[in-house]
Amino acid sequence: MKTRNNLVTAAIGPTLLAFALPTLLSSILQSANGSIDAVWVGRLLGSDALAATTNGNLVMFLLTAFVFGFGMAATILVGQSVGRGDIAAARRVAGSAIGAFVPLALLLAVAGWFVAPHVLNLLGTEPEIAPLARDFLRVTFLAFPAILTMTMLMMTLRGSGDAITPLIFMALAVVLDIGLNPVLILGLGPFPTLGIGGSALATAIANYTALVAMLGYVYARDLPLRLRGAELKYLRPDPAILKLMLVKGLPMGVQMIVVSSSMLAMMNLVNRQGIDTTAAFGATQQLWTYVQMPAMALGAAVSAMTAQNIGAGRWDRVSRITGSGIVFNLILTGGLVALLLWADGSAMRLFLGDEAAAVEIGRHIAKLATWGFIPFGVTMVLFATIRANGQVLWPLIILFISMFPVRLGVAYGLQGWLGVDALWFSFPAALVATLMMATLLYVFGNWRAEHDMVIEKPPAA
Repeated sequence: MKTRNNLVTAAIGPTLLAFALPTLLSSILQSANGSIDAVWVGRLLGSDALAATTNGNLVMFLLTAFVFGFGMAATILVGQSVGRGDIAAARRVAGSAIGAFVPLALLLAVAGWFVAPHVLNLLGTEPEIAPLARDFLRVTFLAFPAILTMTMLMMTLRGSGDAITPLIFMALAVVLDIGLNPVLILGLGPFPTLGIGGSALATAIANYTALVAMLGYVYARDLPLRLRGAELKYLRPDPAILKLMLVKGLPMGVQMIVVSSSMLAMMNLVNRQGIDTTAAFGATQQLWTYVQMPAMALGAAVSAMTAQNIGAGRWDRVSRITGSGIVFNLILTGGLVALLLWADGSAMRLFLGDEAAAVEIGRHIAKLATWGFIPFGVTMVLFATIRANGQVLWPLIILFISMFPVRLGVAYGLQGWLGVDALWFSFPAALVATLMMATLLYVFGNWRAEHDMVIEKPPAA
């Protein structure tokens, strides 16, 4: 089959880059979508409405963190199955993933409508914006089934070797979301004025439309993961597959929680330094989001490609895939870091305007910390290779050590010596520590011996 030949037999470097670039473009589109939606809400409804969307987006992030983990597990399982030439197993994984998580998402959507006010209370939402946040969060919950199903389907498609289809329909969702936001917020044309709820409804309509279109495309093009006839029974979740997804996916989902909780602790320290520093750090984080994207895209590509090659028994290619991923990361991430440091003043002013004090603080933060994303990118490639054979626990342990004892240890412990710069040095310190531990795991760990990712054939009827 074509996807198998592409990732298992084709030249490694060009194939890896061609697979990573659509994933990178998808990430850029997704981030741009969030930024433009925020501009629409802020400009059309004001700062209170923008603050209200922040609360809703935080809830969705926490929910999708676990979806990401299970989606990555599905990606690896599909990849290894396709690598072995067992398309039936790949379809069973995709069917079990969709069949298990769609009902869960529907349940969360219904429950979320009723519990949204209580969730916002737990988050300590300011009373002035609570009604706006409630309206936004309720409609966002209704969008969750489409968002989850789109995410899961896109990740399984990437596992099968297809990075183009997810890009096409991510682009469709983004264009619809951006276009519908002002229409539904302001009630343009025949549409009612929905305010902040209109922004969330635009996201819901965009994702449901893109999901239906993507499913139609999968069947029209007869892509490998489509289910027909008797295969539709694969939508009934297989307990053995779900157990594998839980065991492998939960640690990967928890990783996002670890990173987020570490950042919350860092924000507490940053907020103590005053408004200018907080604003500068916020702008720097926005820029770092884009700096990280090549590493994340390469990690996803390396994981899918390595999984297929492991499934095919092509261990001779695994180290070369990893090496190519590292080289591409050094070029792409290193180039972005250099560009940001060269144009740091202009980049900061995009977010901070002419606030001179905040701009200078932002430039200082960027100079001290941004280079750390180069070792971060190498780590993402190493972790992607290791996870592709089912070893997910040690990357979680390493990440926890780096985010808490190392990052927070440097941030708290060196303040007496370095002052506020201890906060900024803590970022590259943690990223370098992560790379060192990841390298030891890659070279000396037993991840190559993992053999529990094979999907057994179901018993004969």
